[in-house]
Amino acid sequence: MSVKQSVGAVVIGRNEGQRLIRCLESLGDIDHIVYVDSGSTDTSVHSASERGIDVVILDTSIPFTAARARNMGANYLLQKYPDLELIQFVDGDCEVVPGWIETSTRFLLENPDYAVVCGRRRERFPESTIYNQLCDIEWDTPTGDALACGGDALVRISPFKLVNGYRDSMIAGEEPEMCCRMRAAGWKIYRLNAEMTKHDAEMTKITQWWKRSKRAGHAYAETFYLHHSGFEKFRYRELLSILAWGGGIPLLILVSSLTVSGYFLIFAAIYPMQILRLCFVYKSKLGPKNAFLYACSNVWGKFAQLAGVISFVLKKMLRKESVLIEYK
Repeated sequence: MSVKQSVGAVVIGRNEGQRLIRCLESLGDIDHIVYVDSGSTDTSVHSASERGIDVVILDTSIPFTAARARNMGANYLLQKYPDLELIQFVDGDCEVVPGWIETSTRFLLENPDYAVVCGRRRERFPESTIYNQLCDIEWDTPTGDALACGGDALVRISPFKLVNGYRDSMIAGEEPEMCCRMRAAGWKIYRLNAEMTKHDAEMTKITQWWKRSKRAGHAYAETFYLHHSGFEKFRYRELLSILAWGGGIPLLILVSSLTVSGYFLIFAAIYPMQILRLCFVYKSKLGPKNAFLYACSNVWGKFAQLAGVISFVLKKMLRKESVLIEYK
Protein backbone atom coordinates (compact mmCIF):
# COMPACT_ATOMS: atom_id res chain seq x y z
CA MET A 1 0.00 0.00 0.00
CA SER A 2 1.38 3.43 -0.97
CA VAL A 3 1.80 6.38 1.39
CA LYS A 4 -1.20 8.11 -0.16
CA GLN A 5 -3.36 5.05 0.46
CA SER A 6 -2.16 4.20 3.97
CA VAL A 7 -1.97 7.68 5.56
CA GLY A 8 -4.68 10.20 6.35
CA ALA A 9 -4.39 13.59 8.02
CA VAL A 10 -6.47 15.37 10.65
CA VAL A 11 -6.02 19.12 10.89
CA ILE A 12 -7.67 21.03 13.74
CA GLY A 13 -8.03 24.75 14.20
CA ARG A 14 -9.99 27.88 14.87
CA ASN A 15 -9.49 31.27 13.23
CA GLU A 16 -6.02 30.37 11.95
CA GLY A 17 -6.33 32.41 8.75
CA GLN A 18 -3.22 32.23 6.55
CA ARG A 19 -1.62 29.73 8.92
CA LEU A 20 -4.32 27.19 8.08
CA ILE A 21 -3.79 27.69 4.36
CA ARG A 22 -0.06 27.02 4.77
CA CYS A 23 -0.88 23.95 6.85
CA LEU A 24 -3.26 22.43 4.32
CA GLU A 25 -0.98 23.14 1.37
CA SER A 26 1.93 21.47 3.19
CA LEU A 27 0.04 18.15 3.22
CA GLY A 28 0.44 17.54 -0.51
CA ASP A 29 1.74 14.00 0.08
CA ILE A 30 -1.61 12.96 1.60
CA ASP A 31 -4.87 12.49 -0.30
CA HIS A 32 -7.22 11.81 2.63
CA ILE A 33 -7.44 14.96 4.75
CA VAL A 34 -10.12 16.32 7.05
CA TYR A 35 -10.17 19.74 8.67
CA VAL A 36 -12.02 19.96 12.00
CA ASP A 37 -13.14 23.47 12.86
CA SER A 38 -13.87 24.66 16.39
CA GLY A 39 -16.17 27.59 15.83
CA SER A 40 -14.10 29.80 13.51
CA THR A 41 -15.49 33.22 12.65
CA ASP A 42 -12.95 33.87 9.89
CA THR A 43 -12.66 32.21 6.48
CA SER A 44 -11.08 28.98 7.75
CA VAL A 45 -13.93 26.69 6.69
CA HIS A 46 -14.10 28.30 3.25
CA SER A 47 -10.32 28.08 2.83
CA ALA A 48 -10.40 24.34 3.47
CA SER A 49 -13.46 23.67 1.33
CA GLU A 50 -12.18 25.53 -1.71
CA ARG A 51 -9.06 23.34 -1.63
CA GLY A 52 -11.14 20.18 -1.76
CA ILE A 53 -10.57 19.35 1.91
CA ASP A 54 -13.37 17.64 3.82
CA VAL A 55 -14.60 19.77 6.73
CA VAL A 56 -16.13 18.73 10.05
CA ILE A 57 -17.61 21.51 12.19
CA LEU A 58 -17.79 20.76 15.91
CA ASP A 59 -21.11 21.06 17.72
CA THR A 60 -20.96 24.37 19.62
CA SER A 61 -23.26 23.08 22.38
CA ILE A 62 -20.42 20.87 23.66
CA PRO A 63 -17.24 22.50 25.05
CA PHE A 64 -14.39 22.65 22.53
CA THR A 65 -11.18 20.73 23.19
CA ALA A 66 -8.35 19.79 20.85
CA ALA A 67 -8.80 16.19 21.99
CA ARG A 68 -12.44 16.14 20.92
CA ALA A 69 -11.57 17.74 17.58
CA ARG A 70 -8.86 15.17 16.85
CA ASN A 71 -11.13 12.27 17.74
CA MET A 72 -13.92 13.63 15.52
CA GLY A 73 -11.48 13.97 12.64
CA ALA A 74 -10.08 10.47 13.13
CA ASN A 75 -13.55 8.93 13.32
CA TYR A 76 -14.57 10.75 10.14
CA LEU A 77 -11.53 9.49 8.22
CA LEU A 78 -11.89 5.91 9.44
CA GLN A 79 -15.55 5.78 8.47
CA LYS A 80 -14.78 7.12 5.01
CA TYR A 81 -11.45 5.31 4.47
CA PRO A 82 -11.49 2.15 6.64
CA ASP A 83 -8.24 0.82 5.14
CA LEU A 84 -6.08 3.63 6.53
CA GLU A 85 -3.20 2.47 8.70
CA LEU A 86 -1.79 5.78 9.96
CA ILE A 87 -3.05 9.28 10.77
CA GLN A 88 -0.95 12.43 10.79
CA PHE A 89 -2.40 14.80 13.38
CA VAL A 90 -1.39 18.41 12.91
CA ASP A 91 -2.51 21.69 14.45
CA GLY A 92 -3.80 24.31 12.06
CA ASP A 93 -1.10 26.81 13.08
CA CYS A 94 1.61 24.42 11.89
CA GLU A 95 3.16 23.67 8.51
CA VAL A 96 4.40 20.14 7.76
CA VAL A 97 7.99 20.10 6.54
CA PRO A 98 8.63 18.44 3.13
CA GLY A 99 9.76 14.84 3.52
CA TRP A 100 8.30 14.33 7.00
CA ILE A 101 5.34 12.21 5.92
CA GLU A 102 7.55 9.83 3.95
CA THR A 103 10.18 9.60 6.73
CA SER A 104 7.71 9.05 9.57
CA THR A 105 5.58 6.60 7.60
CA ARG A 106 8.61 4.51 6.74
CA PHE A 107 9.59 4.39 10.41
CA LEU A 108 6.22 3.12 11.62
CA LEU A 109 5.88 0.59 8.81
CA GLU A 110 9.36 -0.77 9.58
CA ASN A 111 8.91 -0.72 13.38
CA PRO A 112 5.65 -2.48 14.28
CA ASP A 113 6.15 -2.06 18.06
CA TYR A 114 5.73 1.72 17.86
CA ALA A 115 2.36 3.45 18.07
CA VAL A 116 3.44 7.06 17.58
CA VAL A 117 6.32 8.86 15.93
CA CYS A 118 7.07 12.57 16.09
CA GLY A 119 9.96 14.83 15.11
CA ARG A 120 11.28 18.36 15.61
CA ARG A 121 8.66 21.07 15.80
CA ARG A 122 10.17 24.53 15.35
CA GLU A 123 8.84 28.01 15.82
CA ARG A 124 8.47 29.88 12.54
CA PHE A 125 9.54 33.21 14.09
CA PRO A 126 11.55 32.39 17.24
CA GLU A 127 13.42 35.68 17.11
CA SER A 128 10.28 37.86 17.05
CA THR A 129 9.52 37.60 20.81
CA ILE A 130 11.09 35.97 23.84
CA TYR A 131 7.92 33.92 24.27
CA ASN A 132 8.22 32.44 20.78
CA GLN A 133 11.86 31.69 21.56
CA LEU A 134 10.83 29.86 24.72
CA CYS A 135 8.38 27.76 22.70
CA ASP A 136 11.09 26.82 20.23
CA ILE A 137 13.38 25.73 23.08
CA GLU A 138 10.55 23.73 24.64
CA TRP A 139 9.91 21.83 21.40
CA ASP A 140 13.52 20.55 21.30
CA THR A 141 13.09 17.36 23.31
CA PRO A 142 15.51 14.38 23.23
CA THR A 143 15.35 12.00 20.28
CA GLY A 144 14.82 8.27 20.58
CA ASP A 145 12.29 6.40 22.71
CA ALA A 146 10.00 8.89 24.41
CA LEU A 147 7.19 8.99 26.96
CA ALA A 148 4.94 11.20 24.88
CA CYS A 149 4.41 13.29 21.78
CA GLY A 150 2.86 16.71 21.16
CA GLY A 151 -0.04 17.82 19.00
CA ASP A 152 1.79 17.05 15.75
CA ALA A 153 2.46 13.32 15.37
CA LEU A 154 1.97 10.33 13.09
CA VAL A 155 -0.18 7.75 14.90
CA ARG A 156 -0.79 4.09 14.12
CA ILE A 157 -4.52 3.46 13.96
CA SER A 158 -4.65 0.06 15.70
CA PRO A 159 -3.30 1.28 19.08
CA PHE A 160 -5.27 4.52 18.65
CA LYS A 161 -8.45 2.44 18.47
CA LEU A 162 -7.27 0.18 21.29
CA VAL A 163 -7.10 3.07 23.78
CA ASN A 164 -10.12 4.89 22.31
CA GLY A 165 -8.04 7.81 21.12
CA TYR A 166 -7.63 11.04 23.01
CA ARG A 167 -9.63 11.81 26.14
CA ASP A 168 -12.31 14.24 24.90
CA SER A 169 -12.69 16.13 28.18
CA MET A 170 -9.05 17.13 28.61
CA ILE A 171 -8.43 20.84 27.93
CA ALA A 172 -4.66 20.30 27.61
CA GLY A 173 -2.05 17.54 27.81
CA GLU A 174 -4.25 15.08 25.95
CA GLU A 175 -1.34 13.81 23.81
CA PRO A 176 0.93 12.64 26.69
CA GLU A 177 -2.12 11.20 28.46
CA MET A 178 -3.03 9.10 25.41
CA CYS A 179 0.60 8.03 25.01
CA CYS A 180 0.60 6.94 28.66
CA ARG A 181 -2.32 4.61 27.97
CA MET A 182 -0.64 3.31 24.83
CA ARG A 183 2.56 2.56 26.71
CA ALA A 184 0.59 0.80 29.44
CA ALA A 185 -0.84 -1.40 26.68
CA GLY A 186 2.67 -2.35 25.52
CA TRP A 187 3.22 0.14 22.70
CA LYS A 188 6.17 2.51 22.25
CA ILE A 189 6.61 6.17 21.31
CA TYR A 190 9.56 7.51 19.29
CA ARG A 191 10.95 10.91 18.42
CA LEU A 192 12.98 10.98 15.22
CA ASN A 193 15.93 13.27 14.65
CA ALA A 194 14.06 14.84 11.73
CA GLU A 195 12.30 18.09 10.97
CA MET A 196 8.53 17.70 11.33
CA THR A 197 6.59 20.97 11.48
CA LYS A 198 6.89 24.74 11.73
CA HIS A 199 4.67 26.31 14.37
CA ASP A 200 3.47 29.87 14.79
CA ALA A 201 2.86 30.57 18.48
CA GLU A 202 2.29 34.29 17.89
CA MET A 203 2.93 35.09 21.55
CA THR A 204 3.69 38.75 22.18
CA LYS A 205 2.54 39.33 25.76
CA ILE A 206 3.55 38.02 29.16
CA THR A 207 -0.14 37.32 29.86
CA GLN A 208 -0.10 34.81 27.01
CA TRP A 209 2.96 33.11 28.49
CA TRP A 210 1.22 33.02 31.89
CA LYS A 211 -1.95 31.40 30.46
CA ARG A 212 0.09 28.85 28.55
CA SER A 213 2.05 27.94 31.68
CA LYS A 214 -1.16 27.79 33.71
CA ARG A 215 -2.58 25.40 31.13
CA ALA A 216 0.48 23.17 31.51
CA GLY A 217 -0.04 23.01 35.27
CA HIS A 218 -3.67 22.02 34.77
CA ALA A 219 -2.58 19.27 32.36
CA TYR A 220 0.04 17.88 34.78
CA ALA A 221 -2.51 17.78 37.59
CA GLU A 222 -5.21 16.09 35.53
CA THR A 223 -2.86 13.52 34.02
CA PHE A 224 -1.50 12.59 37.46
CA TYR A 225 -5.05 12.39 38.81
CA LEU A 226 -5.93 9.92 36.05
CA HIS A 227 -2.77 7.81 36.29
CA HIS A 228 -1.44 8.19 39.85
CA SER A 229 -2.07 4.53 40.56
CA GLY A 230 -0.03 3.39 37.54
CA PHE A 231 3.39 1.81 37.89
CA GLU A 232 5.24 4.96 36.79
CA LYS A 233 2.96 7.54 38.49
CA PHE A 234 3.02 9.62 35.31
CA ARG A 235 3.57 13.37 35.90
CA TYR A 236 4.33 12.84 39.61
CA ARG A 237 7.73 14.53 39.41
CA GLU A 238 6.40 17.52 37.47
CA LEU A 239 3.51 17.97 39.88
CA LEU A 240 5.75 17.66 42.93
CA SER A 241 8.09 20.31 41.50
CA ILE A 242 5.17 22.70 40.91
CA LEU A 243 3.84 22.22 44.43
CA ALA A 244 7.26 22.69 45.99
CA TRP A 245 8.56 25.68 44.02
CA GLY A 246 5.22 27.35 43.38
CA GLY A 247 3.64 26.86 46.79
CA GLY A 248 5.55 24.95 49.46
CA ILE A 249 8.79 26.90 49.57
CA PRO A 250 7.21 30.39 49.42
CA LEU A 251 4.68 29.41 52.10
CA LEU A 252 7.41 28.05 54.37
CA ILE A 253 9.50 31.22 53.97
CA LEU A 254 6.50 33.48 54.61
CA VAL A 255 5.27 31.60 57.69
CA SER A 256 8.80 31.39 59.14
CA SER A 257 9.41 35.12 58.61
CA LEU A 258 6.11 36.03 60.29
CA THR A 259 6.30 33.62 63.22
CA VAL A 260 10.03 33.21 63.91
CA SER A 261 12.12 35.99 62.38
CA GLY A 262 11.99 38.36 59.43
CA TYR A 263 15.49 37.19 58.55
CA PHE A 264 13.93 34.07 57.05
CA LEU A 265 13.02 36.20 54.04
CA ILE A 266 16.64 35.84 52.98
CA PHE A 267 15.82 32.28 51.92
CA ALA A 268 13.84 33.76 49.01
CA ALA A 269 17.28 33.97 47.39
CA ILE A 270 16.80 30.30 46.55
CA TYR A 271 14.87 31.42 43.46
CA PRO A 272 17.60 33.51 41.79
CA MET A 273 20.07 30.81 42.84
CA GLN A 274 17.94 28.22 41.05
CA ILE A 275 17.90 30.42 37.95
CA LEU A 276 21.70 30.65 38.02
CA ARG A 277 21.99 26.88 38.46
CA LEU A 278 19.73 26.23 35.47
CA CYS A 279 21.64 28.79 33.41
CA PHE A 280 24.77 26.74 34.00
CA VAL A 281 22.94 23.52 33.02
CA TYR A 282 21.51 24.92 29.77
CA LYS A 283 24.35 27.26 28.73
CA SER A 284 26.30 24.79 26.59
CA LYS A 285 23.21 23.83 24.58
CA LEU A 286 21.33 27.12 24.35
CA GLY A 287 23.94 29.83 24.77
CA PRO A 288 23.98 32.40 27.62
CA LYS A 289 20.98 34.51 26.57
CA ASN A 290 18.56 31.68 25.80
CA ALA A 291 19.73 29.71 28.82
CA PHE A 292 18.84 32.68 31.04
CA LEU A 293 15.41 33.09 29.39
CA TYR A 294 14.63 29.40 29.69
CA ALA A 295 15.82 29.26 33.31
CA CYS A 296 13.64 32.23 34.24
CA SER A 297 10.66 30.67 32.49
CA ASN A 298 11.17 27.37 34.31
CA VAL A 299 11.42 28.98 37.74
CA TRP A 300 8.77 31.72 37.54
CA GLY A 301 6.52 29.49 35.47
CA LYS A 302 5.97 27.31 38.54
CA PHE A 303 3.66 29.99 39.95
CA ALA A 304 1.53 30.02 36.80
CA GLN A 305 1.52 26.22 36.77
CA LEU A 306 0.41 26.19 40.40
CA ALA A 307 -2.54 28.36 39.40
CA GLY A 308 -3.41 25.69 36.84
CA VAL A 309 -3.14 22.93 39.45
CA ILE A 310 -5.39 24.86 41.83
CA SER A 311 -7.88 25.46 39.02
CA PHE A 312 -8.06 21.73 38.30
CA VAL A 313 -8.47 20.82 41.99
CA LEU A 314 -11.23 23.38 42.51
CA LYS A 315 -13.09 22.18 39.43
CA LYS A 316 -12.92 18.60 40.74
CA MET A 317 -14.08 19.60 44.21
CA LEU A 318 -17.00 21.61 42.80
CA ARG A 319 -17.73 18.94 40.16
CA LYS A 320 -17.51 21.47 37.35
CA GLU A 321 -16.19 20.94 33.83
CA SER A 322 -12.82 22.43 32.99
CA VAL A 323 -12.89 25.10 30.30
CA LEU A 324 -10.22 25.91 27.74
CA ILE A 325 -7.32 28.06 28.88
CA GLU A 326 -6.47 29.83 25.63
CA TYR A 327 -3.36 31.95 25.22
CA LYS A 328 -4.02 33.19 21.67
